[in-house]
Amino acid sequence: MNAWPALQTFFYDGWVLRFANGYTRRANSINPIYPSTIDARKKIGLCRRLYTARGLRTVFKMTREVYPLDLDTVLKNNGYIAEAETSVQIVPLETFDFKEYGPVRIVTYIEDSWIEGFFRMTGAANEHKTTFKSMLRNIMTPKCVAYIKDEDTTVACGLGVLEQDMIGLFDIVVGKGFRGRGYAKKIVNGILLWAKSEGARRGYLQVMVENQPAMALYRKLGFEEMYRYWYRVSE
Repeated sequence: MNAWPALQTFFYDGWVLRFANGYTRRANSINPIYPSTIDARKKIGLCRRLYTARGLRTVFKMTREVYPLDLDTVLKNNGYIAEAETSVQIVPLETFDFKEYGPVRIVTYIEDSWIEGFFRMTGAANEHKTTFKSMLRNIMTPKCVAYIKDEDTTVACGLGVLEQDMIGLFDIVVGKGFRGRGYAKKIVNGILLWAKSEGARRGYLQVMVENQPAMALYRKLGFEEMYRYWYRVSE
């Protein structure tokens, strides 16, 4: 949550509610991560009203360690759909192979050209640019952006956020027509090498399980799964 900050956060009886104008599930979801005292059904109703009032779907970010432990079943029985199963993976940097690092540009501030390239390659709606910029500005720990250019066009990019001895990798994207050239690996290597120079000892990332090419890439790079999460989303 520190590495991908919301614009607003509301704490409700052990649940962390995050709001960011609807940009990404992670930043607009309920995280039921601490013990609760109020009945879950009552809490679900209040959460839904808060998100509905902002024109957002009600989204719960779920793991096997949520509170209460039967919350996934409760949500399922109340019509919340499971989607976007995600694997959280980690790699030790002392054994990581950096031999295919270049040519990647690494900068420790958010360049407008990086944002423009990211939105173009992902097809994200331009209406979210202001929100995205605000979220990036809200990151309080060191960060870097990485990209590869073909002449003047960004063809691959990524974001790294450092906290203590861990570097999180986000938004690893390669543009259509430039895939299969090892660019994603170079972006990952570039961010991890920068992080190692800053004292990081481990890297982590989150990848949707259905994205088999990415799952295969990260497995080849030495990442190992720590746990999975998924979302329960209102109809």
